[in-house]
Amino acid sequence: MWTLFEPLHGVTYFAPEAREHFEAVGLRGFWRGYFAGRAAPLGAVDAAPVIAAFFGFAPAMVRRALPDVWTRAAPDAVLAARQAGAVAALSRLLKAASTSDIGVAVDLLTEAAAHVDVGGRVLAAANVALPAPTEPTARLWHATTILREHRGDGHVAALVLWGLDGCEALVWRSSLDLSGDVLRAARGWTDDEWASAADRLRAKGWIDDDGRATTIAQDALRDIEAATDRAARRPWSALGARATERLIATLTPLAIAARSEIPDVNPIGLPRPRLSG
Repeated sequence: MWTLFEPLHGVTYFAPEAREHFEAVGLRGFWRGYFAGRAAPLGAVDAAPVIAAFFGFAPAMVRRALPDVWTRAAPDAVLAARQAGAVAALSRLLKAASTSDIGVAVDLLTEAAAHVDVGGRVLAAANVALPAPTEPTARLWHATTILREHRGDGHVAALVLWGLDGCEALVWRSSLDLSGDVLRAARGWTDDEWASAADRLRAKGWIDDDGRATTIAQDALRDIEAATDRAARRPWSALGARATERLIATLTPLAIAARSEIPDVNPIGLPRPRLSG
């Protein structure tokens, strides 16, 4: 399911409308918009809680953005900008979609998001606490954002349970299925930090001398993804199987349209959704 709601949330990172709205409130540069936009639900926080919540980012990269971004734009202004940018982007990308399909997707996503469990999930809780928008496209983005951060918080917990730190998690994934060059650059780790994380993984038996995943690392991928899915199950159990199937049918073409705005090679590791049948 995450591959269907993630693209609708993800326009806030990749669409030009999102960047334009962040720049309009004083956040010039991709990373200022990213860190301020994603952290704004927490308030004008310093780097420390964002380093913890965002997990995979190098602390030095986070500290370059925070708390500096709050001298450029207050959290309330950032929240308004990120919603306006997302709405503008989705309005363009979904212009060919039927109003009825969008309405069904909005209602079902909103219902699912109402059932997230926020205990231990800082980013999900912060987004749940925001005032719910009333405009349909804004509701669509808000609901996907809650569901996205809810699943992400659970994924971080699963990684921590397996004893991985932020850099190790990325080196591990690069040994399996994602580009190490893309991950290292996008998350701000230095070559020395990356090499040290690789050494720690070798010592634990997760990668071999050539940086390839061992059986331990491959098994961990299966178990961590399964744990992440279990932690994210409550909204979909509450929605029910029939409603979830209906949501998948209506959401898939919307996700395909939104996914077109996201580069094929991306640090999220987000595949392109496909129509069934």
